[in-house]
Amino acid sequence: VPPTSQKLAKLLFDGTQLVTNIQVATDAMEMQRRAEETKLKLERVERLENEAKSSTKKMEEITSKWALAKEMTIPQELWQLLSEQQQQCTLLLNQKNKLIDDLQEELKNKDEQYMEAIKKQSDDIFLLLERMEEQIRNMLTSYHQKLLRIEKAFELEQQELLDSHRKKWEEAIQVHNAKELENLHDRLRKVEEFEVQLKQLQVQDEEEYNSMKLQLENDVQNLEKQIEHMKAVYRLNQEKLDHNLKVLKRRDEENTILRSQQKRKLKRLHTVFSNLRTKLANQEKQFSEENQSLTAYCERITNQCKEIQRRMRAFAVSDAEKFTEIWLMNEEEAKGLMRKALDADRIIHTQQLGLPWEEPHYWFLDNVGPLGSYKTKEMVTKLVADVLTAASGEGKKPTPKAEDRASPLQNIPKKTAKRILELVSHELDFLIERKLLRFLSTLGRYERTLMKLTYIFEALKIDSEDDLCQLLDFFLKYKAQEMAASQVGPTGTAVGKASVQEKGTRINQGSPGGEDISDLDSISHTRKDELKYPLSTQRSLPSVPIHADDVLKILRAFVQDFNKLREKDVAVLQKEVLQVRDSSKDGEYWEALTHIIPEPTLKLWDALELALKEY
Repeated sequence: VPPTSQKLAKLLFDGTQLVTNIQVATDAMEMQRRAEETKLKLERVERLENEAKSSTKKMEEITSKWALAKEMTIPQELWQLLSEQQQQCTLLLNQKNKLIDDLQEELKNKDEQYMEAIKKQSDDIFLLLERMEEQIRNMLTSYHQKLLRIEKAFELEQQELLDSHRKKWEEAIQVHNAKELENLHDRLRKVEEFEVQLKQLQVQDEEEYNSMKLQLENDVQNLEKQIEHMKAVYRLNQEKLDHNLKVLKRRDEENTILRSQQKRKLKRLHTVFSNLRTKLANQEKQFSEENQSLTAYCERITNQCKEIQRRMRAFAVSDAEKFTEIWLMNEEEAKGLMRKALDADRIIHTQQLGLPWEEPHYWFLDNVGPLGSYKTKEMVTKLVADVLTAASGEGKKPTPKAEDRASPLQNIPKKTAKRILELVSHELDFLIERKLLRFLSTLGRYERTLMKLTYIFEALKIDSEDDLCQLLDFFLKYKAQEMAASQVGPTGTAVGKASVQEKGTRINQGSPGGEDISDLDSISHTRKDELKYPLSTQRSLPSVPIHADDVLKILRAFVQDFNKLREKDVAVLQKEVLQVRDSSKDGEYWEALTHIIPEPTLKLWDALELALKEY
């Protein structure tokens, strides 16, 4: 390599290194900035995610409390809840605003950093330009010196090349002139074609403009017609309103005259009312005398009816026992025949056919005794009717036949039981449909109370005499416990009230017209030992007063503690024979017993019999 080339290479290397040093420093600073930016971005994203989670959690808490507002009926509690919700919303908004302020401050800092970075890059660029200009000047000087030396060497070759290239240039110029002339002719032809197309487009656009102008003018005319029409309608409506105002003023005057006439008529009616009230007092006195005679007659008929019911129940018990004995005898005989048929089928499969045999499992094989359930709704209704009718004549001496009958409510006075049932029928109207309530309002007091209690007990699933006795006993015991707890002292009072309040907060969720109270049944059962009392407490139960406001509270606790026992002990079995048995599935049961061997197995037996005879 000549010394001049080495000097130029060294000069070029030094200049390049001066320029690239700035670029390397700038790249290192940019990488450091990007690393810091990535770290800050991750921290910011994590902060935003945490803020979003906390905000979502707080928002869910705020939203969940809105459901409590629907259940609150006291204005002070509702105002307190709304104030707490407003404070929580304000705290949430302040937290969001603080986060926004922090992010805006960070954005402002980023803008300042960006301006500083721009300034730093501008300084680096100026320094780079200075170094590049200096390098260019040095290189130009070196290359200029080398160029002078090279030019001297190339001048001779240039002269020779000029002569040879001049000849080639002249030939190329001639070829170029010919091509330029040809391109000129092509361009003139295309210009003529484009002028024809331009004229066609101008004509087409002019036609479209004229049609659009006509259409818009027609639209303007139609709109002006519509405006005129609306003005006419407005004037017509204004005239109608003026006429209506005059009519209303005239009617107001007529109503004033009519009110004065009604006041005079009202005075006359007051006089007639006082006369009718006097007549009513006389009629009531007469009806009370008739009522006493009819009450005595009704009591006599009632005692006779009770005696007949007692005999009917005795006959029902004996008939049920006989029916059960005959059922068991026939069932035992039928199952003996079925067992013989199954043994024969097993022997045929295992010994004659050599096939595995498995004993069938039918639903009727494990049944023992009559099928079906009993309905006790009529018994409950009869017991309620007995309470309502017997309580009115409790002070009179009962007949010997009435005393012989064992009443399920013998431990509860009839007067107290009647009071409880009347309170239940009055306070639990929301468990009955509105249509039924309207129908019941047309009945007498006794029939209305009896029908209401029937539907209420059906909704509460009280379907036996024992359940009704438990309900009445629960009312008396619950009130006695509440009064006893309030007299224990400060500590006992607090506990008693807390227990009562806890038991009274889980009901009254049904609609006014609903028949089903499945919400009451879903409440978890409380301890049954809470309402067990000593003998001294039970003896004083009848004297405990029960207020109408306590009915729903006591009923809530009863629904929680109420648990029907379905085991069939002796007492329950005796009660079931008095009920009406459901015999709808008896035919299906006895028909199923006759098909213990299925039809395919019978066909298999016939085929085996033919084969054995043939053999």
